[in-house]
Amino acid sequence: MKLLITGIHGFVGSNLVSALSRDMEIYGLDIIAPQKEGIVQTFSWNDLEQEKIPEVDAIIHLAGKAHDTKNKSTADVYFKVNTELTQKIFDYFLLSSAKKFIFFSSVKAAADFVPGKILTEDVTPAPVGPYGESKIKAEEYILSKDVPEGKSVYILRPCMIHGPGNKGNLNLLYNVVRKGIPWPLGAFDNKRTFTSIDNLTFVIRNLIEKSVPSGIYHMADDEAISTNHLIEIICSSIGHKAHIWRLNRSFITFCAKLGTILHLPLNEDRLHKLTENYVVSNNKIKRALGIDRMPLRAEEGLARTMNSFKCQ
Repeated sequence: MKLLITGIHGFVGSNLVSALSRDMEIYGLDIIAPQKEGIVQTFSWNDLEQEKIPEVDAIIHLAGKAHDTKNKSTADVYFKVNTELTQKIFDYFLLSSAKKFIFFSSVKAAADFVPGKILTEDVTPAPVGPYGESKIKAEEYILSKDVPEGKSVYILRPCMIHGPGNKGNLNLLYNVVRKGIPWPLGAFDNKRTFTSIDNLTFVIRNLIEKSVPSGIYHMADDEAISTNHLIEIICSSIGHKAHIWRLNRSFITFCAKLGTILHLPLNEDRLHKLTENYVVSNNKIKRALGIDRMPLRAEEGLARTMNSFKCQ
């Protein structure tokens, strides 16, 4: 089996190479091309246009502009990378001999917040901001094309992916907790779903190797985890006692409103992001794969990730 993975040197790409390279021949497509074990060769996007890339059995499109939590990126950057690169690689797929195409979109393409209790694939997409909007535009382009018979197309919408080598909000929270700083939002008992890289690579392997219907699939671990429980998992991984303060919710809300006015770190938007519920259903992908549950429980996957942070 031969694979072409775009964005192969990123967090997800590196983990896919580790998981799949033992029994698959992997080629990369990226803006950088370092020598790396498990990758036969990494090509540039110019090589794609010049038809220098060998024929493969499946294409996994990871390359994209990640969600910028600091809001420093302009909107056109998201559309240039997330939408236009997807159009380019999907057009290549349609004319190639590859039989399967896997596009990594995001749950943020479906919804910035979950309407109701759980987010499913039936939701009418309502992204907010250029990240989600650029991803849904890419999805719409893929769905607008006639796919030749014998080819399969999968649009994956993962929620927050974590694992060894991950850099992002989980790392920030880990470092705060490691310093012994108490968590002051314990009164907000929210629930969120995450995506373990182990469960994700399991799904990718199955999509490549099995006959699975084309479609849009949300990707998440089976269980939702509260932020309070996440902090307990972090503390367990470093041998610390969890310090969770359950301050009055009205008081915290007032401080956040004041923070919005005074441009302080804790403002209404940040409070909402830290305490919102964002639960994603993975029932559709499990039915498609014929499984009852993902291989790794959410708590075990998060513990593995937190233990990996100690080596970074």
